[in-house]
Amino acid sequence: MGQCSVCFHLSADPVCEICRSQSRDRHQVCVVADSRDVIALEKTREYKGLYHVLGGLVSPMDGIGPEQLNIGPLVHRVPKEGIQEVILAISPSIEGDTTTLYIGQLLKPFTRVTRIAFGLPMGGDLEYADEVTLARALEGRRELD
Repeated sequence: MGQCSVCFHLSADPVCEICRSQSRDRHQVCVVADSRDVIALEKTREYKGLYHVLGGLVSPMDGIGPEQLNIGPLVHRVPKEGIQEVILAISPSIEGDTTTLYIGQLLKPFTRVTRIAFGLPMGGDLEYADEVTLARALEGRRELD
C-alpha cells in the first residue's frame, strides 16, 4: 500500500477514494498528523471536505523538522486549489501545538485557518479534568442552538 499523491493518505491507488470523490467539499481541507486520524474523522460522518496527512508532527527533540513532513505540499496546495478553509485537527501536545502554530503562520496569508475544539470527553467529570483541558474546553465553547 502506498500514499495518495494529493493528500498523502494511505491508499492502494495513486489518488485515494476521498480525493477522487466529487461529492466532497473541495474548498475545505482538514490537516491531520497521520492516516489513522483520517479514519477516526471519517467514522463521525460529519466532515465532508478533503484531507491532508502530514506524516507526523514537528518534534525538534526527535530531530523532526517541518522539512521532514508533508507541509510544503500543503502550502503549495492551498492557493493552487483555491482552498477557503484549512482545519487543523492535530492532537494537543507540545509537538501538536508547535506544528499547529507553524502551519497556521504559513497559511494565514492564503486562507482561513481554524483548529478543532478540544475539551472533555463524553461522560467525563469536570473534577478529574486537568487545567489545560478545561481551559481549552472554555475557549472552544459555542452558543446553544
